[in-house]
This record gives sequence, structure tokens and C-alpha cells, in this order.
Amino acid sequence: MEVPQVQKQKQHQFTLASVSTIVSSSSSSEPSAPPIVARFSSDSGFAELRFEPESGPKVASGYDVRTTQLFKLSPIQSICISEGSEKSEEKTYSSGVTIQFRNEEESRAFHCAFEQWKEEAVVQGSHLPNGVLSSSKCKFDDKIEASSAKMYFHYYGQLLHQQNMLQDYVRTGTYYAAVIENRADFVGRVVVDVGAGSGILSLFAAQAGARHVYAVEASEMAEYARKLIAGNPSLGERITVIKGKVEEVELPEKADILISEPMGTLLVNERMLESYVIARDRFLVPNGKMFPTVGRIHMAPFTDEYLYVEIANKALFWQQQNYYGVDLTPLHGTAFQGYFSQPVVDAFDPRLLVAPAISHMINFTTIKEEDLYEIDIPLKFTASVGTRIHGLACWFDVLFNGSTVQRWLTTSPGAPTTHWYQLRCVLSQPLYVMPGQEITGQLHMIAHNAQSYTIHLTMSVKMWGAGAEQGGILQTSSCKLDLKEPYYRMSQPQAYSVAQDQQPHQLLQTQDIQILSQDEEGSEFIQQPPKGSGAELH
Repeated sequence: MEVPQVQKQKQHQFTLASVSTIVSSSSSSEPSAPPIVARFSSDSGFAELRFEPESGPKVASGYDVRTTQLFKLSPIQSICISEGSEKSEEKTYSSGVTIQFRNEEESRAFHCAFEQWKEEAVVQGSHLPNGVLSSSKCKFDDKIEASSAKMYFHYYGQLLHQQNMLQDYVRTGTYYAAVIENRADFVGRVVVDVGAGSGILSLFAAQAGARHVYAVEASEMAEYARKLIAGNPSLGERITVIKGKVEEVELPEKADILISEPMGTLLVNERMLESYVIARDRFLVPNGKMFPTVGRIHMAPFTDEYLYVEIANKALFWQQQNYYGVDLTPLHGTAFQGYFSQPVVDAFDPRLLVAPAISHMINFTTIKEEDLYEIDIPLKFTASVGTRIHGLACWFDVLFNGSTVQRWLTTSPGAPTTHWYQLRCVLSQPLYVMPGQEITGQLHMIAHNAQSYTIHLTMSVKMWGAGAEQGGILQTSSCKLDLKEPYYRMSQPQAYSVAQDQQPHQLLQTQDIQILSQDEEGSEFIQQPPKGSGAELH
């Protein structure tokens, strides 16, 4: 018998002989009293299959078509099971029913409709109550490499790493103050904690009087968060922990306020800002609040002869011409550039900065997710001292724009050190500047699927002195760095003490290092100042 044509018009309702719920792996419940109707619909915002009586009270069981499997047991009998959780590599199933059809034709028509609804959910996407997903495979999975995501969630699923962040008292204390000082924003409100981790921010929101907090966490830390929250019952009764990615979970209501700690090194590393923005678009009511509200990346040229020599010396190993009878020098240039391709993460003395900082602002309430895929920041500074510039120093801060108190969390040099420290991009070829000389360039960051960014930095020094307005670029130096692979130096700022009878520029007397690299990410060096030129710190 020919299968009914359902391609043009999806069939959405079927009358069944009976339906019985699977109680265990070896038994089933008594069949439901016929007639039973199976209905496909998207009224709930996603493709759903429901079994309900044809008449009488609509007490029904529903199955998400995207995560449901249908198997044929006989020509007129099938089993419908819904996927539960995935642990290790083994799938479990949370519920299921045995379906008895009245005849083979209706069985085939039902299977055909099921496949059509399922295929449409996968290919065209599913409209969720609080937002839209591009497909049943969430947006996070589409743009992030699976191995990177696995390591990321494994890392944040461990208590020792959560402890490291909790013990950053600048971070934790600032969040606590921002929430508690702005109780008016939280009292009686619905809050979504994006990437909740241990659940500490959810507990802060509950302390501030939130009506309910939804703590969304994708890693195994969700289980620890449940345990911590359950151990604080006076607060925990208003907190629901949801294990999953913000790109794919569903919430029963919209949020009045989002709270999150989405900042990585240089603000954007780990690409969690994108998830924060997606959560805003899916869950936040119009004109709802976001804690934090805006972020700023600050940049300034720096001089640090000690750091430069430290990095350059790492490649000296490859200058050996007789290493167990092997000449290593063919790889010296590549190794040299390789060490300079690592951003340096540490805390440094702010007196190493040679020009006032500039900033690039990201408004979390308005920015589009796609705008974070590529970030282009023009650079323009005026040198305040004569020295060698070894690269660009970066740090960030974020604003909690509360109705009562506006509070900043900063990672700037000279401020109390945080677990983010600061970041420096070191040029393999330093630049020489005089006081008042203009420094220009570009910081170009391109997101990649390992949850980080490739950094392209170019810095140039313009002509100085008489006739400078007719002149062009005097020196330029560039480098390419991977924000995913930093050099974690993380030393505390060195004390660059200056004796009363000593001039600052006398501190750095290290001789120039000869560069023997043939790599393409190099520099175009035109002119050098006299040997012995030093660095002035302020």
C-alpha cells in the first residue's frame, strides 16, 4: 500500500489504538484507554509530540522531537523514547511509551510524519520560548572546536580552579559589593546567572533579594553548585541550577537582570562574552540590566628591557652549532619569532608605560555577537619620554551600572592584582622614540574556534623634528600572537627603585640584541638612534 503523501502538508494528528508507558526495561504500564491521539505541534516553541485522550481532560505527556527516537517493533507497534543525559559515552533515556497503531497504513504515516518533523527541527532550526537557535546543534557547537570545548568545560568543572577565582578577592569582593549595594535592582526580580560556576553570584543575587535566580552552567561544576546552594537553604529555595549551555537551555520566564563573569585575559579570551550577549538576546526583558554592563580594553606602549632580554634569550638554545654533533642554528630564527608570538601575562610596574593609555569600549547591552568575531582598534599615542618601545601593554575593566551605585572592577597595573593580571604584546624589533613623538598602529584581533583570538599588532613611529609634517613613517614593527597560548610569567611588579642621585633613564643599560630572523612577521627598521640610548621611567 502506498505511503500517504505528507511532504507538502505535514500531518500533525493521529488516532492510535493504545499507548502504554514504559515503566522499566522489562515491563510496561497498562495501555491507556482508547482512543488516544498523537499530536505534533510547535505551540511550545519547539517541535513536540504529545499523547492525549481524544476527549476529556487534556492530561498529556510531551516529547521533544529533537531528542526523541522512534523504533518499529512490529508492523503496527512502535516504541518512542526520549533521550536523557549523556554520561561518559553512553546515552541514557529518561522516558518512553509503546504505541499500538490501528493498522499498518497509519503506522507508516506516523513514522513518515515523525521523520519529517524531526528533519525540519534539525535543518530549519527550532524556535524556543526565550529565543531562536540556528539549529538543533547549538550555536556554540557550530563555532567552537569540540576538543577546545571539552578542555574548557573540564577545566571549569574542577573545584580547584573555582577556588582560584573565588580567592581573587578583588574580583569576588567587587561583584559582591556591586550586587549588595544595588539591592533595588535585584529585589523581587528574576535573575539569570550566565556560566554560574560554583553558584557564588547566584547566591549573591539571592542575598540581594532576587525573587528567583536561574543558574545556568554547562560544566560538571553544576553538580557542585547544586550542592553548595542546597547547603544554604534560606537562599537556595530561590535558586534553580540548570545544567547546559545558554545557547540551548530553555527557561520558564524572562529575566529582569543578567549577572555573569564572562571576562577572560584581555577581556575577550575564551569567547564567553559571546555567550553573555546570546543570553541577553534570549532571556533578558527589554531594558533589563546586565552586571557587568560595559567593558573597556586599555592599551599603552611600554618599555621593559629586562622582559625583552628574557624572551630573546630563550632562543639562544637554537644558536648551538654542535649540539651532539647537530647544528641547530637553522631553527633559531623560527624559534626566536615563536617566543615573541606568545603574549606575556604578568603584573608590571605602571612606570614602564611610556605614553597615556587609550581605551576601546564594548557595551554588553548593545553589541552584536558577530561584532566580537573581529575587533579592530586603531592606535595613536604621544611618547612622554625618550626610550625604546618594546610593545603594547593591555588591561581591562568592567562597569556594573547599578541604579544606586556604579562600581568598576579593574585589572590595571598599579591596582591590586587580580587573577587576570595584565597582558603585554612584545615586539621582536623594538622601536625608538623621542619625547613628544607620535606612535601609531593597529591592534587587530580575529576570533578562532579554539575559543580565543589571533592578535595582529603593528606599531609605527612617525618622523620627528623639523619637516616632520612632510615626513612619513620612520620605523615600524609588527607581530602575530596567539591569545590562546600566552607566556604566564605572572611575577609581581619588580621594584624599579630610583636613587635620589640617579636619573631614571640610567636604569636600563642593556645593549641592543642582534636580530637574525628571516620570518615574515618582522619589522621594517630604517634608522637607529646612537648606541647607549636608554629608557626613562615615570
